[in-house]
Amino acid sequence: MKKVGILGGTFNPPHIGHLIAANEVLHALNLDEVRFMPNSVPPHKRLAGHIADEHRLQMTKLAIEDNPLFKLETIEIERAGVSYTIDTLRELIKQEPGTSFYFIIGADMIEYLPNWREIDELSRLVTFAGVKRPGYSTETAYPVTLIETPEIHLSSTALRKKAAANETLHYLLPEPVIQYIKENGLYGAK
Repeated sequence: MKKVGILGGTFNPPHIGHLIAANEVLHALNLDEVRFMPNSVPPHKRLAGHIADEHRLQMTKLAIEDNPLFKLETIEIERAGVSYTIDTLRELIKQEPGTSFYFIIGADMIEYLPNWREIDELSRLVTFAGVKRPGYSTETAYPVTLIETPEIHLSSTALRKKAAANETLHYLLPEPVIQYIKENGLYGAK
């Protein structure tokens, strides 16, 4: 049976924390691949600093291009509207009945699991693979397989602020993503 990790998020922009978490889970669980899945409209976030889906897709594609085990999953962008994980996983399971899915979440989302739509059903459909994040607890009543990863205190919000202030993004984002941000003037970067 094929084992696929799914890392969802706004990827606004995708940063090294996303890449490290995906890589650590990939190897710890012997997954066949990890799919980076930008969402259209996250149900749990205000869209401050939100940019066009096309830019987030392209940045995500650039961020993962050097790893053949990382793929881009566009199902939520294509569906548009609010992205509920339960709807996405039902569709993926229908499309790929011979695949086991592992949904990768940070500790901030582990804390938020009780608020997810149809969480009891979702926890039966997927294996949650959780990674620690500074300042968040990994305690939950739901089944989560915790994966040891380097804990990096990095957020896309902080990176957008750095871009707007024309501060360095080196080593925080993959170089092709930095170039894309500059070339397209995203987040006020010059």
